[in-house]
Parts: sequence; C-alpha cells; structure tokens
Amino acid sequence: MIDTNLEMTDKIGYLLFKKGIIDATMLEKALTAKTNDKSKIKRNLAQILVQDFHYDHDAIFREVAILYAFRELDLNTEEIPQEKLNVIKQLINGSGEQLKSQMLEHKIIPFMYDPKIKDKLILAAIDPTDRNIPKIAFGLNAKKYEVIYIRKKDYEKLIHTILPPENVYLKMMEEAGTEIELEKQDENALDEEALDAEINKSALINLVEGALVEGVRRGASDVHFIPMSGNKTNILFRIDGNLQLWHVQENTLPEAVIAVVKDRSKGMDRFEREKAQDGFIQREIDNHIIRFRVSVLPMVGTELKNKFESVVIRILDDRKVIKDLDKLGLTGYAKDAFQKAVNQPQGMIILTGPTGSGKSTTLVAALYQVIDPTVNVLTVEDPVEYVIEGARQLKIGYKMNFEQAIRSILRHDPDIVLVGEMRDKETAEIAIKLANTGHLTFSTLHTNDAPSAISRLYKMGIEPFLIAYAINIIVAQRLVRRLCPDCKKKVVNFDETIMSAAKLNIGEWRNFKIFEPKGCDKCNGTGYKGRIAIHEALYFTKEIRQLIVRSGVEVDEEKIRIQAKKDGSLNLRDAGLEKVKLGLTSIEEVLSATSEE
Repeated sequence: MIDTNLEMTDKIGYLLFKKGIIDATMLEKALTAKTNDKSKIKRNLAQILVQDFHYDHDAIFREVAILYAFRELDLNTEEIPQEKLNVIKQLINGSGEQLKSQMLEHKIIPFMYDPKIKDKLILAAIDPTDRNIPKIAFGLNAKKYEVIYIRKKDYEKLIHTILPPENVYLKMMEEAGTEIELEKQDENALDEEALDAEINKSALINLVEGALVEGVRRGASDVHFIPMSGNKTNILFRIDGNLQLWHVQENTLPEAVIAVVKDRSKGMDRFEREKAQDGFIQREIDNHIIRFRVSVLPMVGTELKNKFESVVIRILDDRKVIKDLDKLGLTGYAKDAFQKAVNQPQGMIILTGPTGSGKSTTLVAALYQVIDPTVNVLTVEDPVEYVIEGARQLKIGYKMNFEQAIRSILRHDPDIVLVGEMRDKETAEIAIKLANTGHLTFSTLHTNDAPSAISRLYKMGIEPFLIAYAINIIVAQRLVRRLCPDCKKKVVNFDETIMSAAKLNIGEWRNFKIFEPKGCDKCNGTGYKGRIAIHEALYFTKEIRQLIVRSGVEVDEEKIRIQAKKDGSLNLRDAGLEKVKLGLTSIEEVLSATSEE
C-alpha cells in the first residue's frame, strides 16, 4: 500500500508512480534503497532507479526535468555550427584537467552563454539534479548559471563530436613506434619464422585493431588492406561510396599485415595464400557490438617470393539499419507507389541496382513495415548482413547452402519472405511462386533500371504472365553524395558544357536555388557528407501488366518506360535532379551517378 503522504515525502517517486513509469512494488523497493543509501552524497529516487534498478535514464530524468521545470535541450548535433562546437570545446579544454574530468564523469556540458543575460552560463546536464553542478559552475567562474536537461543519447553524440574518443590502438602504435626491422629472407621463399617474429610485434595488432575502430568511427562501409611492392601496405576506407587512403604501413612485410588480419578473424587459415577465404570478426566499439565480414583474395605480386593477398573488411553496424520508410529519401510518386506495394497482402517487391547502391537497406526498412508477431517472416540471405528483429533468418553454411534453403522455405509455412538475391532461374522461379501463392516476397536483382529487371527475368526463362501478375513494384535505386550542410554554396555560374551535355536549360535552372560543394573541416574538404538515395519506381499498373503479357521474343523496355512516365514515375536522373532542386546534392553528382535514358 502506497503512503498517502508520498507526494510530500518524495515528489519524484509520486510523479513516476502516478504516470505508470514504475509500479507500487518498484516504488517500495526504491524508497527502501533510498533510506538505506550509504553513499556520501545522498541520492534522490531518480538516481537510485537508474543506477541500482537499471531504468532507462532518459525515461526517468525527462520526468524529473518536467517536475522541477528544467528546460529540455532540443538538439540535432549535425545542425550545430562548427564555431559553436569550437566554443564548447574551448570551454571544456580550458577548464583544467581536473574540472574537465569532473564534467565528463558527471556528463555536464558548458553549452553556451545566454545571449540575453550577460555572463550567464548555460550548463546542459543529463541529470539536472546532480549535486556536482554548482561545483562545476564555480570552477568555470560562472557569475550566474542556468541548468538545462539534455537527453543522455544527445549528450553522447555531442561529446563524441566535440571530443572524439581516443583510438587506444593507434596511441599504442605511436608510443611504441611503428618501425619494424625486416629479417633477411631467401629470395624464393617466404620465411615463416621471420614472418612469425614480425607478426608477434604488437604494433601490427594495434594497426589492424586501430583500423577497425577508426573505420567504424568515421562511418566507413569497408576497410581495404592492399599489399604494395617495397614492403608497403595501403589501408583505405570507403566513405560515402569513395575509397580514401587512411594509412600506409611501410617497412613491414605485407604478408605479415594480412596474416594478422587472418589471425584476428574467425574461419581463416593464415598459411593458406592461394585461394579465396571468407571470415568474420566481432568487436565492441564505443559500447556497441560491431560485426565485420572479411574477404581475402590472392593477387599477383611484383616478385615471385611475394604471396600477396587483398583484404576487404565490410563493416556491419546495426545502428545504420533504417526502420522508418520516411528516412529512405523516397518522395512523390515513388514513395506512394512503394508504400502501396508493401501494404499488399501478397506479391513481389524487387529492388534493383549495382552493388553498394543501398538495396538491402531499403528492403530491410520495407520489411520492418510488415513484421508483426502474427506472421512468419523468413529471410534467405548469403551472407546475412543485419540482424532483423522479428524475422527468422536462415543460416547459410556448408551444411545448407543458398539453393537448399530456397527449396526448403516453402515447407516452413512462411507469410512473408525475403530472398537476398534472385541469382539464377531456380531462385527466381521459387520467389515468383511464393509471390503467386499468397506470400509477400522481397528480393533484389542486379540491373541498371527498373524496366531492364523485367527483361532480365524474361531472359532467365520466367513466363511473361508470371512476371506480370506476381510483381507489385520494381524500384531502381542509386546513392548520391549529400552536400555538406556546413559549407555548400549557391551556384552563381552554371557550367555550360555540363548543362549542355545533360540537355539542361540554364535559364530554367536559374529559377531554383541550386548548390555546389565547397569543402570544410567537417566534410574533410570534399564538400559532401553522407549519402541519399534516389529512386525510379515502376509500379505494376494494369497497363504495365498488359505490356508484359503481350511481350513477343523480348520485352519492349521502351514502351514500359513511356507508360511508367505516364503513370507518374521519374527515371533515376530526373529523381536525382529533384533532389538537386531541394538543395540536397549537386548537378554534377547526379549526372555522374545516373545515365541519360
């Protein structure tokens, strides 16, 4: 039974109980813990619930902030100007090591000086009731100060932007020095003992582990290790679709660097240097489990004694999974058509585009719209990239390959199926059969645009009437780089050569506010930061289905394109140019990523 005087004795507990955030049993436990609290600074009930009973920090302290009328900081870290970030950084770093460590420990940020009241410092804290706040304000020489509440997740984003976490592996490399002496070797053979000695030097382990950490923090999709002649290894990151050189490891046998990668991976043989290998790495980086898929391929070296291998490590960061269709960049007709297709009880949704065009990301987002405890969702992917909550993802391995899994899936009572890729006639036939027998089916194809996906299926040997009535929509997708919001500049003079080649009228384009890249610290001088998707949606209307059924020797792609345009669909280039008009990307970027039709 809850004490009727609870509101007087513990306002926080009363509020959380009344709002249903905690129940009566938990309230009693928390109050008992508060009474028996032996800590030097007596903790309030909110602090006890978070620290001792592991309640979500933001769910509890948001209510505390409301109760005590602390303003909440509505923050989008990416939109904070660099100058403001620099001011916060100077305030933190200029406070002295002891005060800085106190601020970091208690998660308090000197956010800004109040523009309306002179010398008034605004402190943002994840716990605005923290009793260390007055000490920190005094240490910062604040004559007046105000405390505002910042969500824990927003604090972590902001502090990582201002003070990026140190890469301990790279620091150890710097402290130890990266020079590694080479043992003399037989001209015709790789000296395994010398290689072992080199591998055992911690500098190489730190290099490989440091590359993984840095790749994740920089938002890279892949890390490349490329052996070079002269005992060098180039390490590159693929960021926003482009490879960028990150580090050159010199005076070290490339075989030693690659051997360390293999040793740190599961399922790889260090001594096998003549065939392709696939492996797997898992690490906890910045409190998140990150998975890495490792691919090793033998390559030709400059000398016979070299056994060079190329390594590509794909970074699988589940934080990048998009669950909200609105965040995919679908707009207008493409968005309406895609949502309509996904909400059908059966039929097929096909994503098409080259490798690295974000097909899987879009399919997973679409799948999350229909995942429900009442339906059996099965996926057949080789390999599985992201863990999808609420789906049963079949495990492909040497005991059950992709083809066997596809053949068995019909016997496993599915409602919704994701087939990673229709790679051959057999896979395509089963996917089409699923779509025709009451299942909602998602899959991908490697074609340049949506109409050519129909031709591809037709040439695989799928009957035209099956293609016409099994498919709901085909969406072609590309990724284009997004202009850096901090430095993009308005186009004053259009490049006549580019505009003429793309058949774009300069006079018409002057009516829009068009931007181009410039380059700053935030985007590493590229002028671009992040990527956005552009889409061509071919929704299967009655007219499109009739055109496919009437196909003769081959599918008339041009007629399908004309009809799709009548229905309201934009081709990839036009969809990209719409994003240019919205100020999201540049004309040059869209032209380089799409072809004229």
